[in-house]
Amino acid sequence: MKIAVITAAEQVGLREEPDPVPGPEDVLVRIGACGLCTMERRLYLGTKPVYPVAAGHEVAGEVVAVGAKVASLPGVARVGDTVTLDLLTRCGTCTSCRRGRSALCKQPQGGALSDGTISMGAGLAELVKVPAAQAFGTGSAPLRHAAMGEPLACVTHSVRLGRLRAGDRVAVVGAGFMGRLHLALAKLRGAARVGLIDISGQRLAEARAAGADWTATPDEALTTGGEQDLVFVTAGAPGALETAVSMCDDGGTVVLFGAFPKELSAGISPDLVHHHELTVTGVFSHEPQDWTEAAALIASGRLAADLDALVTAQFPLTEVDEALKLAAGSPVYRVLVGG
Repeated sequence: MKIAVITAAEQVGLREEPDPVPGPEDVLVRIGACGLCTMERRLYLGTKPVYPVAAGHEVAGEVVAVGAKVASLPGVARVGDTVTLDLLTRCGTCTSCRRGRSALCKQPQGGALSDGTISMGAGLAELVKVPAAQAFGTGSAPLRHAAMGEPLACVTHSVRLGRLRAGDRVAVVGAGFMGRLHLALAKLRGAARVGLIDISGQRLAEARAAGADWTATPDEALTTGGEQDLVFVTAGAPGALETAVSMCDDGGTVVLFGAFPKELSAGISPDLVHHHELTVTGVFSHEPQDWTEAAALIASGRLAADLDALVTAQFPLTEVDEALKLAAGSPVYRVLVGG
C-alpha cells in the first residue's frame, strides 16, 4: 500500500509499505479521508521535529476485512461499512485506565512501520488496521463527516467533563475548528445561548452564520456576552484563562480544552474561585464512550450542515504535499486527504 511519510520540515512523500494483516480481533479499513490537525501541521512545519514519521489520526474509511474472532459479534462493523476510527492505544492496565480515565493512559502512544519509521496514526495511507472495538460505524454519513469522528469525540469528552446542561449560558474562546464543533454540540445539547470569542473578524462572522447567538473579541466578551455558566477555552493563548474566569457567573465552570504553551503561567485569584465556587478543569483527548456518542451523532445527520461548513478542502493521497501546504500556511478549518 501507499503511505505518506514526513521526512523533514516541509518534506513529505509517498512510499510503499506492506499491507497490514488484520488479526482475529481486528478490522482492516480502506481509508477514504484523513483530517489534518494541529499535530500534522507542526510535524510538517518542523515545530515538532519528529522524523521520519507517518502521521494522520483523524481517519474514516470502508471496512474491507473483519477478524474471525469478532466477525459474528453484534455491534462489530461489517465488510462494506463506513467507520470512523479511534487510533489511540489504551493499555487498560495503568492507573489512569484502571480509574476509567483512559484518555490519560500512561502507555506511550504510537508505533512503527516495517522499517522502524515512527507511526503517529499513519492515517495518511491507503489502509489501516485497528482493533474492532475501535472502529465505530457512521451509517450512511459521507466520509468527509466520518473523518471528523476523532475531533468530535474530543469535543464530546470536553462537553461531558464540563457537565453542560440544557439551559446553560455558554461561551467558547476560539472560533477555529474545535471552537465551531463546541458551538454545534452545545447548541444540540440545549444550551440557552452560545457565544464565540476570537480576534478574527472573519471567523466571528462565520460563527454567527453557523448559529452563534453572539460574538465578541476578548476585550468585548464580558460586555457583549455577559456572565456565563460554562466557558470552553479552545484557543490556548495568553490571557485566555483570565478572560474565561472573568466571564463566569457564580458556580461557573471553565474548561481548558486547547493546548497552552508549556512555559505560560496565569494568575487567577484563589479567593475568587473559593467565594464564587468556580471550577477550572482540563480536558484532554477522548475515551471510548465519547466515540460511541460522536459516531452516533455523525450517523444521525443532525450535525451534517455544521460538519459540511468545516471542510475547507479535500485532496487525494497523491496530493498530500499540497494538502499539508494548505493546512500549514492558510487559515483553514479542516483539510482532508484520501480517496
